Amino acid sequence: MANQVFPTKGNLIATKKSLELAYLGYDLMDKKRNVLIKEMMNLLDDVKLIRDDITDSYQKAYYALQEANMSLGIISDIVEAVPIDEGLSVTYRSVMGVEIPKVSYEKTPLRLGYGFERANSKVDYAYRCFYHVKELTVKLAEIENAVYRLANAIRKTQKRANALQNISIPEFERTVKFISESLDEKDREEFSRQKVIKTQKNKQERLKKEQGLE
Repeated sequence: MANQVFPTKGNLIATKKSLELAYLGYDLMDKKRNVLIKEMMNLLDDVKLIRDDITDSYQKAYYALQEANMSLGIISDIVEAVPIDEGLSVTYRSVMGVEIPKVSYEKTPLRLGYGFERANSKVDYAYRCFYHVKELTVKLAEIENAVYRLANAIRKTQKRANALQNISIPEFERTVKFISESLDEKDREEFSRQKVIKTQKNKQERLKKEQGLE
């Protein structure tokens, strides 16, 4: 890039401006990356806790389902009587330009949608266990999606920061150095040329004076 830029004062000013913007861009990328990493690390702690909780809850729920099946036979017809939950809604909040989902779950009252003559306490217990699993799944989906978005944004931000730090900034610095050195060399050449002209002029004036005296 440096060798392709014509060394003029205008190009030097423009390149210095680009260099300043590259430094500013890197600082912004670095700050954004740090904020996103901090946000993600806070969520990762929650992910671990919820995963541990949901693993235990799933085991308990499936064991309860097995107990219900053993007591009544396969209860798929009872399961079909459970109402569809439509209490979910998604909004977003922005963290350094990254849209983080916020899943709102309007909990519906725990209603048993099947008749008591078709079920027993074991079925009721399994239903309550899976109801709890559903609540945890909603929360886990929200956090894992947020972590995925943050991790993806961190990767892109890191890539841009590296490009600025390792490619753009060094290239602009080399160009500034090239133009500055070229202009300095031109100034030295111009100074030397002017000095030679002045010396020759003085010599000519001295010769004229000497000829006039003769």
